[in-house]
Amino acid sequence: MAILFYVIVFLSLVYSILSIFPKLQESYSFLKPKVGAVTFLSAVAIIIISNAIMWAEPGYQYFITYPNGQKSAIMSEGYHFTWFGKVQPWSKYIDITTEDVDDDDNSSMKAVPIRFIDQVTALGYPSVRVQMPKTEKAFIDVAIKFRSQENLVSMTLIPTIREQLVNTGYMYAAQDYISGDAQSFRQTFEEQLKDGSYEVRKIETADTLFDQAIQQDVRGIKEIRKKYLVEKVADKNGHFKRIPNEISENHILISQVVLPSIDMESSFKKRLESQRDESANRQLEIQRIETAKAAQSRILAEGERDKAEERVKREKEQVSSLIAIETQLKQEETNKKLAKIKFETAQLEAKRDKVIAETKAYANKKLVASGLTPEQKSLWEYRRDSVKWANISKIKLPEQYFSGQGGSKGGDLLSTIIAGQIASSKLK
Repeated sequence: MAILFYVIVFLSLVYSILSIFPKLQESYSFLKPKVGAVTFLSAVAIIIISNAIMWAEPGYQYFITYPNGQKSAIMSEGYHFTWFGKVQPWSKYIDITTEDVDDDDNSSMKAVPIRFIDQVTALGYPSVRVQMPKTEKAFIDVAIKFRSQENLVSMTLIPTIREQLVNTGYMYAAQDYISGDAQSFRQTFEEQLKDGSYEVRKIETADTLFDQAIQQDVRGIKEIRKKYLVEKVADKNGHFKRIPNEISENHILISQVVLPSIDMESSFKKRLESQRDESANRQLEIQRIETAKAAQSRILAEGERDKAEERVKREKEQVSSLIAIETQLKQEETNKKLAKIKFETAQLEAKRDKVIAETKAYANKKLVASGLTPEQKSLWEYRRDSVKWANISKIKLPEQYFSGQGGSKGGDLLSTIIAGQIASSKLK
């Protein structure tokens, strides 16, 4: 197509130049009819080819209706033969956002009103990217059914998105949503868009709230609230039952789902603020109680610690006293044993001395009774004389004496008599 276009432009330029300059027309007069014929044929060829061949843009799918009534689709970019068929472009991806508008249009929709299972209302602001069917048959069916992309968006995609978001709201409580189920809410919304709505059943339960006094461990019933739970219904194989929607039935794909926020009603926000303040006060009181209990426990612990220290101190003193008493008792017991041993030793020595004395006395008695032998008698006399003369030799006589009338001989005799008497008395 591009080459033919450039050829026609070139030939048109040559024909124009020949028309402007007469001399060139005379020189190249033979070319003029040929150039005109080529230009005409080229224009006809371009018209024919432009209706038989087309360029498919990236990011688009094309629905083609041929003159004979047949239908086909172009799913990829590039040059394709259309054979004079009517071409209808469709975007592969369709973005639907939520904005503050009065009515839904082909690119955006107004906020979706949601009612949770606990009767709290809110506004949802979803953003969804939709992908057209990937197979030719499914795409042709969608193109025939909805005739245009605008009809598909306004008649099916936006109503289905709103419906599934409302259905998802019936499965959750607003209190649970703000308490941590926001991610589960978004996931359920996306699953219902892709594969159809869950078949659910509602269960009603009674939720009892107790009022517990702060300073007394007394619990009373404060309030009984009805609580609703939603369970997904499963078949005999354990798979959840689904109700198809227009998106899943037409094989339209959900490429991306974004649910940035849910705007709750003002009364619920006020109730949340009240609950938040009440919860904060309760937590503060609980913290104060815990602090007081901790202080009380600390005081008791310190008292027990002091008691334990005093007890240990007293026990140490008692142990020291007991050890001293036990040591003294052991010392007394040892002394007693030593005294007993000494007493017994003394008794044994006394008995030994007595036996020795009695033995000697008995021996002497027997010797006296039996008399001495001549050898023993001579030995006895020898010992007696030896002792006598040894003692006489030790006697010191006075150096001065008075002599009698008989002269010096008489004095010597007196000295001899006195020495003999002294020696005899010592022997005795």
